[in-house]
Amino acid sequence: MKDEMTNEQTTEPDHRTSSPFRAIRAIDYTVVFVRDMAAMRRFYEDILAFPLLRELSPNWIEYGLGSNTLALAKPGRTAADAPIPTGTASLQLAFKVSAAGVDACADELVRQGVALLSPPTNQSFGHRTLFFRDPDGNLLEVYAEL
Repeated sequence: MKDEMTNEQTTEPDHRTSSPFRAIRAIDYTVVFVRDMAAMRRFYEDILAFPLLRELSPNWIEYGLGSNTLALAKPGRTAADAPIPTGTASLQLAFKVSAAGVDACADELVRQGVALLSPPTNQSFGHRTLFFRDPDGNLLEVYAEL
């Protein structure tokens, strides 16, 4: 009986190797659902200086970051989800720069009045990191590989 079960298990197709999702090789765009679009837009454009790619509506704004797009959207544009409660981070985004860039970003955030959750720090796992929050409370990281 044990041998029969082993044979059955090995003859079933592995759905992971035949899945059409295996064709996905990159994240094309990331959507951040926002509570306060005006504050978030000011933060990403004025403080982080992300280049505006396009504004599809007052409820959907896109920024170009290399080959990726970061979109800010009000809930309801693509799904009927309720807004995330205030004080709750809904995601963490990490942005890679040079080691000197981590310190320069920290200096710019402080200059712009953004509170740092942690200053630039060399981590034991080989990254130099900086953590802060956007106006909606999402955790943002600027890091470099050391």
